Amino acid sequence: MDTTRNTVFEAWMTEHGYSSNSLAEAVNRAIERLTGRPGGLDGSSVRAWKAGRVTWPKSASRKALEDVSGLPAVALGFVPRGRPSSTPAPPQQEDPDMKRRTLVGSIAAAAAAAAAPGTASPRRIGMSDVNRLNKRFAEIIASDHRHGGQLGIEQRAASLADEALNLQNAGSATQRVRSNLYASAAAFRSSAMWAAIDGRRYDVAKAHMREAQALAEMSGDQAIKFRIWSHAGTMYRHLGRPADAFAANDVARNLHLTRRDPMFASLGLARQGAIQGTAQDRTGTRRAFDQAQDAMLRADPVDYRPVWMLAFYDQAELDSLALSAHLALGNYSTAEYHAHRCLSALRPHMVRSRAITTTRLAHAQLAQGAPDAATATAMKVPAEAATQHARVTRMLQEFGAALRATAPGISTVQTWTEHTATWRMAA
Repeated sequence: MDTTRNTVFEAWMTEHGYSSNSLAEAVNRAIERLTGRPGGLDGSSVRAWKAGRVTWPKSASRKALEDVSGLPAVALGFVPRGRPSSTPAPPQQEDPDMKRRTLVGSIAAAAAAAAAPGTASPRRIGMSDVNRLNKRFAEIIASDHRHGGQLGIEQRAASLADEALNLQNAGSATQRVRSNLYASAAAFRSSAMWAAIDGRRYDVAKAHMREAQALAEMSGDQAIKFRIWSHAGTMYRHLGRPADAFAANDVARNLHLTRRDPMFASLGLARQGAIQGTAQDRTGTRRAFDQAQDAMLRADPVDYRPVWMLAFYDQAELDSLALSAHLALGNYSTAEYHAHRCLSALRPHMVRSRAITTTRLAHAQLAQGAPDAATATAMKVPAEAATQHARVTRMLQEFGAALRATAPGISTVQTWTEHTATWRMAA
């Protein structure tokens, strides 16, 4: 059997930065968009295409590859069955679909030239543009973990989402690049959504959510879909709407990504546990966190995960969510246990998370009848977080009210009052 290598296809893969495995994943996602079921290709399938062992992929795989590349299969060096690879196809046997695409492309090119005579050809949008946006996304993530909830972070993220969308109209691009641009826009919009949630600007957060969901659907990116729906569950939990929180978080948990990667399954379960705490479901809370811990232990730490996931979800975050759930349930000693575990494991860049966890620890200590220890803990919250982060500010105000209500006659109340005065002056 003649297995002449498909050098045209190999050259295209090299030009666009695909390995056999990454292209198989991209084609599988395209198959899922076409058929509603994930594809079953792997790196060996693509290597068979390159080696010439498969000269004409099956129809679903072929159409998905055309969607990813933006080119007809014959332009990638594949040969329809029954046509010798060394013999040019006679004109009358030309693929009618290719003729139609060529004709449509010619008409479109002519129309563009007529509309803008004398202008240069449109620029080519590539993965370098996507990578530049991804670097900006990493900066947004880092800023969120330092400051959190700030209007400026929300506005920058929304602006970068628009920049990603504008690139769609700035020139020509492959389907892979366009999908990545939609994923980048969805990621930025989801960060704007999270900043609004963290800043308790819930109406604005809902608007960002709707835009992010539409962009994620166009991208076909499972990870960003998970992030958006998981954020939605958190938003409804903060709003005191556990039924809506469960429904949103279930969308995230039912994505097939959670079956491929136990780390995503763990995050979905941990956030489910936090919602169950809000809903006063003690048994469900305990079960969810047990399952979340088990899934995290099963996850392979070297597997590829997006930057937003790598930046925040670890054992410390799991304990942070458990702390929130047990506070809501009134299990204050258990909450304190998870608070100490979280604080001991938090990475240095998690400034916002440290402030939130410290404040929750103070609440747990106060509820156990230790006002002096609780006040000393609350005083460790940095002034910037205490005055500029909406969630922290609200929780500290609630702490002060509880302190005055439970121990009105002790000197610690005066100490707390004087300390908060210094925060106001610093602000």
